[in-house]
Amino acid sequence: MRLQGECERSVTSDNVTLSKVIGIIYDAALDPSLWDRALEHSCAFVGGSSAVLYWHDVASERSAAVHLFNDDPNYTRLYFEKYMPMNPVFPAATFVESGLVYTPTDIVPEAELAETRFHKEWVEPQGIVDVVCVNLEKGTTSSSVLNIRRDETQGTADADARGRVALLVPHFQRAISIGRLFDQSKKTQAVLTETLDNVEAAVLLVGTNGRIVFANEPGRAMLNEGELLRDRRGALVAVKPEAQRTLRDMFAAAENGDLSIDARGVAVPLSSSSHQRWFAHVLPLTSGDRQRTAAIYSATAAVFVRRTSPARPPPLEAVAKLYALTASEVRVVDGIMKVSSVKALAELLGLSRATVKTHLHNVFRKTGTSRQSELVKLMAGFEPPAID
Repeated sequence: MRLQGECERSVTSDNVTLSKVIGIIYDAALDPSLWDRALEHSCAFVGGSSAVLYWHDVASERSAAVHLFNDDPNYTRLYFEKYMPMNPVFPAATFVESGLVYTPTDIVPEAELAETRFHKEWVEPQGIVDVVCVNLEKGTTSSSVLNIRRDETQGTADADARGRVALLVPHFQRAISIGRLFDQSKKTQAVLTETLDNVEAAVLLVGTNGRIVFANEPGRAMLNEGELLRDRRGALVAVKPEAQRTLRDMFAAAENGDLSIDARGVAVPLSSSSHQRWFAHVLPLTSGDRQRTAAIYSATAAVFVRRTSPARPPPLEAVAKLYALTASEVRVVDGIMKVSSVKALAELLGLSRATVKTHLHNVFRKTGTSRQSELVKLMAGFEPPAID
């Protein structure tokens, strides 16, 4: 009986801790100064020594940390100045669907990771033994990522750690989508965070009767197109009648502070076509700190719109899937599009020339090519099939 009571108290304690972390995450969306605290509490809940929210774009070869907790500033600087191109999980990590929890060894075998310059010169010196990762948003060539790093005291990520991250994922996703829509110090509507500027979500804030009080650039573009959502005399309306009825009901409920609405929000399908799977996610802003902040702008709900997945994967991702390329082979293919010689490729990726040649040989065999120029032509002329 005593053991059962201890287990029950443990479960209750976990639930209380989870609720507290979720609340801090949403509060941080409206007060960016709280993001360090949100990451700290997330580390405590999951089991981690440090954490970072960042975005990575394969096409532009750019990346930036948006929020960090307990990082080493020197190593963070070195990552973006020197080691980012050597990170062995990219670009394959950007192929992972948003919301799925993964670790580096899910992308690249542990033995391969250990042999890279990135691991020897950047990971090991910091005492990092594992990283729990998730793509919070996935664009065509970019993704915004949450990383929770683990040291020797926490060990490698087990099923419990992955499960705990999974519990936080939907709340991080919604929080970054509405992050800094408010600027309390200036008492004006503010721009979105750098994270949101590098994803493809349309975000709008609505007030009484669905009145539009803010729309980011993708949101304004969507309203101008008028295919799914429209601005009708200043109010947000859906083109599809069933969607409009649901939106109207959700806006009214949020405005009245209806506690029966799930705080996680409601997803509203905006189209029925299999080629245009668009959803509007309605998040009430009428509770706790979110209510006090939203009141400054008379906003009662946040609406963000996205497709469930891109209609077509980018060529690199499509080629990787079509020819069953490993993450290391994907890196080599991506590198070939940037440099020409094996020596330059080895320096770019932080690998030995022998390793690069091995991966190249495997890529040639899988793709039916025999030289780098043929591989470049394959990539340049590749047209991935549309996804139904």
